[in-house]
Amino acid sequence: MKKSNLFTLAVFTATTLFFAGCGAEKSTETTATEEVATEEKPASEERPSPLRTLEGNVGASKLMIQYGAPSIKGRVVWGDLVPYNEVWRTGANEATYVDFSTDVTVEGQPLKAGRYSLFTIPKASGAWTVIFNSEWNLEHGHFQYKEENDVLRVESTPEWVEESQEQLSIAIETPGIVVKWEKLKLPIAIQ
Repeated sequence: MKKSNLFTLAVFTATTLFFAGCGAEKSTETTATEEVATEEKPASEERPSPLRTLEGNVGASKLMIQYGAPSIKGRVVWGDLVPYNEVWRTGANEATYVDFSTDVTVEGQPLKAGRYSLFTIPKASGAWTVIFNSEWNLEHGHFQYKEENDVLRVESTPEWVEESQEQLSIAIETPGIVVKWEKLKLPIAIQ
C-alpha cells in the first residue's frame, strides 16, 4: 500500500510540476506579447509616408481618395526616385485609390462609379498617362500592378511651378483631382 501511495504522490508531484512549468512558460509568453503590444505605435505614426484620406465632391459625384504621402527628403524625385516611362503608384506604400459615387468623365472619357487604384506614367516632357485600374487594394502598389486590369487610361499635361512642395499631396479641386509634389502640379479633369 505504501508503494502505491508513494507512486501516486510521485505521479501527482511530477504532473503538478510539469503543468506549473508549462503555465510559467505560457505566462512569460503572454507577458512578452503584452509588452510588445504596449510598445507598438499606431500604423500612421510609424509610416515614413503618412496615410492620407480625403473626401470631396466633383459635380454630383462624391470622391474619396486614399494615398501614402512621401516627402522629398533631399532626393531627386522625377526621373530618379520616380522613374520616367514606368508605372508609378502615385503615392507611397500601397496603391493610391479613388472612389467615385457616380459615373464620371475623366479627361473627357467615361468612367463608371466605383473604386479604382490610381497610377501614372511620368514623362520627362509632354503629357503623362493617368491610369484607373480595377485592382484597388494593392498592398505593394505598382509591384502588383497588372495592365490587363486597367479600366481607363487618359493623358494629362503636368504643370511645373516655381515653389517646391516637400510632401506629396493629392487634392479634390478644380479641375477635379490635382497631384502636387516637388515642382509638379498634375491636374486631372473630372466632370
